[in-house]
Amino acid sequence: MPHSTILITTIAVSLGLALIMGIIAQRLKLPVLVGYLLAGMIIGPHSPGFVADIELSNQLAEIGVILLMFGVGLHFSLDDLLAVRRIALPGAIAQIAVATALGATIAISWGWSIGGGIVFGLALSVASTVVLLRALEQHGQLKSINGRIAVGWLIVEDLVVVLALVLLPPLSVGLINDNNAVDGTKLVITLILTLAKVSIFIAFMLIVGKRLFPWLLWHVASTKSNELFTLCVIAVAVGIAYGAAILFDVSFALGAFFSGMVMRESSLSHRAAQESLPLRDAFSVLFFVSVGMLFDPHILVEEPLHVLIVVAIVLLGKSLVAFILVLLFHYPLNTALTVSVSLAQIGELSFILASLGLTIGLLPPEGYSLILAGAFISITLNPLVFQTAEPIQNWIRARSRLARRLERSMDPLAELPMAVESNYVTNHVVIVGYGAVGKRVSEMLAKKDIHFVVADHNREIVERLRREGIHAVAGDAVEPAVLIQAHISRASVLIITAADALRIQQMVETTHILNPQVEILISTHDAEDAERLQKENAGRVFLDEQELANNITHHVLNKLECHK
Repeated sequence: MPHSTILITTIAVSLGLALIMGIIAQRLKLPVLVGYLLAGMIIGPHSPGFVADIELSNQLAEIGVILLMFGVGLHFSLDDLLAVRRIALPGAIAQIAVATALGATIAISWGWSIGGGIVFGLALSVASTVVLLRALEQHGQLKSINGRIAVGWLIVEDLVVVLALVLLPPLSVGLINDNNAVDGTKLVITLILTLAKVSIFIAFMLIVGKRLFPWLLWHVASTKSNELFTLCVIAVAVGIAYGAAILFDVSFALGAFFSGMVMRESSLSHRAAQESLPLRDAFSVLFFVSVGMLFDPHILVEEPLHVLIVVAIVLLGKSLVAFILVLLFHYPLNTALTVSVSLAQIGELSFILASLGLTIGLLPPEGYSLILAGAFISITLNPLVFQTAEPIQNWIRARSRLARRLERSMDPLAELPMAVESNYVTNHVVIVGYGAVGKRVSEMLAKKDIHFVVADHNREIVERLRREGIHAVAGDAVEPAVLIQAHISRASVLIITAADALRIQQMVETTHILNPQVEILISTHDAEDAERLQKENAGRVFLDEQELANNITHHVLNKLECHK
């Protein structure tokens, strides 16, 4: 084809085929990401027919990486991480360490270098942001405590990947030559210089960029031009990534991540995310297509055992480690299962790591194909894995005393202190869930000197409440033991602010057994859930939007009455 049409042909064929394969994947109830990877395999050099320009595709993929990492930075929430830091931070680091060691050990046993093994293990240890968030959202758990823990866990994984992208290039010399003598002094100097450049870049972004770029965004927004606003967002993302690479010698990915972070400081960050989403999605598609192009499907036939080992590490190894760690932190069984099935896949972060490892000579081509095969299979199976969480939970609870003990054994937060006076836990109010509604209700009850006990999944919230002198128990209120510890049998009112209708119904059934006389008040955001709960006579149901509308209407009517 003429040289002048290579770019258009590559983009047209990549996007067109990605659209077709994405639709097919969606119809088969699979993540669309699977379709994009398949599209890349079809136009890659390892399959017959049309072969797209790989070098050009890789350059387009770099823009995809920049916009992907910009999106990660834009959605990076330190508050989300801090809310679950005591479990997400040590848990994610321990899970990454174990999964990396497991993958590296397997890779070294295959004859790879230590450096190749580390990149391989690290790529298998981190989950896909796209897949995890979509799965949690589809199952209605994104805003639940289980979802927040999984997201916090993912944030830590993102930070580890960012650190790896910084450290791998300077360390690659020593890792590649792990069997030969390496100049240790030179290696240390290179590492120090790299960290110094990164530190200067981070300092610049936190001191200058944190003020300059939100101001620039606000100034462009004042023009009231959507086109200029979108252009500003993309120009900042790509410009900072490019400038970081040229001036500070850091990766495009790190520059893009920090550009998203500083952009988040603006009050217009939500609009920036929305406006840039179409372009980010388009180039992300090109990134996944280019990843698929490098996959050699022959590895499925030539090395089936290696592929099965990789899938086992992703689906079973790291998930089992996460499951055990969450239980050891005394979180409920369903939290452990939600986090473990959420992490039972790998995706775009693994691709970025694998691409870097391949570029700097650490990871062999076989390793790249194995990582992609593991991602393809684990992403395809993830919806099915998610559906197994509840049956597995029921099976474990029915047969494993150990799991039940791990949930609550020797856990001071799982029961009220013995010093709580008996009159406090008689005719009191039990509040399940200390979100926005639960917190507001508790504040109003405290002002009226009405006794109450809070039951919440989040152990860090319970610890904070106890430090503030508020009586609270940690655990899943679906479990009878949690409601028993909140003394539901002697309560006068139960207020449930959970998001899941099924879980609410289970709490209601338990409460009716323990205290048939208690009044049950339920707060929900979903109109269908509210209607279903009302039909089942679960209690008095308050729909947030409806109550807000009623309050506004009541205020307006009172105001109009006063003017008559």
